[in-house]
Amino acid sequence: MQALWMLAAAFFFATMAVCVKFASVHFNSAELVFYRGLLGMFFMWALARTRGVTLATRYPGMHMWRSLVGVISLGAWFYAIAHLPLATAMTLNYMSSVWIATFLVGGALLMGLLPARGDNATGMGTSSQAGAAEPALPGRRRSAPPGGSAVREATSVGAISHQGPLVLTVITGFIGVVMMLRPTIEQNQAFAGLIGLMSGLLAAFAYMQVMALARVGEPETRTVFYFAVGSAVAGGLGMLVAGVSEWHWKPALWLLPLGVLASLGQLCMTRAYSMAKTRSATLVVANLQYSGIVFGAIYSLVLFGDRIPLLGWAGMALIVASGIAATVLRARAAPGAPAEEH
Repeated sequence: MQALWMLAAAFFFATMAVCVKFASVHFNSAELVFYRGLLGMFFMWALARTRGVTLATRYPGMHMWRSLVGVISLGAWFYAIAHLPLATAMTLNYMSSVWIATFLVGGALLMGLLPARGDNATGMGTSSQAGAAEPALPGRRRSAPPGGSAVREATSVGAISHQGPLVLTVITGFIGVVMMLRPTIEQNQAFAGLIGLMSGLLAAFAYMQVMALARVGEPETRTVFYFAVGSAVAGGLGMLVAGVSEWHWKPALWLLPLGVLASLGQLCMTRAYSMAKTRSATLVVANLQYSGIVFGAIYSLVLFGDRIPLLGWAGMALIVASGIAATVLRARAAPGAPAEEH
């Protein structure tokens, strides 16, 4: 049953993207972000009242940072949807898992290259104790290994080699990006492609902030509500700069489902994860989120007549495969991590 909830979530997110695609003909990205946030804010407020969840928070700064990064990611994604084939824009946004894997690899490299405690300015070790180097712990620098910088370099190489699956996942994902973006570059859509890639990068940062909020005990309903508030505020400020489009009721009807579909997708995703009681079930649910790319591809072909070359489809498949692998590896490292948002 949890698999059906995740499929429903992916369907809602892909359908929201369709609404964005149609609405973007008449409204700019700032307006889309504003209406998405405004409608989502009222929807989540009503849901919080129904569930008895208070919206008062002790962590306004964390919510503000999460909203800032998330809103920029959302605006970039909406821009990519407007200027790229829907399937391409969807896939680039789902790169967030690969970006998180990139951060993990970069963190391992940084930990291996940090100056050891007790090293002097020349990089020579001062410790005379024998034995193996002390393993690095989260939030703690590695103590100086015997042999100074030479051993430290060997330790950093070992740290990276230990991250072999993650490194392979990252490389595979970015090969897929190059394959998928080559056709868009030929069609003078390179800038939109880079914006779409940036949306996935910032979505990874936003996801890491959601994890931090979950660790301090913030309920997801409250987190999603404040993100909707941030979207409405940021979108309104963006409209002061980008301007307000001429209002027509018929195209404006595409705005109504934006916040509702996004909230429904988030709720279905939360329901899917809450029903997954085992680790294997959680992994199945997490990987089914990539069915959103499949729904987006179907919409792209049927509704918009997009023609994606074979090279682009192959790149999309590589990104999906690397995203699934990154999800599995991330689940091993942080089994209690919250769901990603789109």
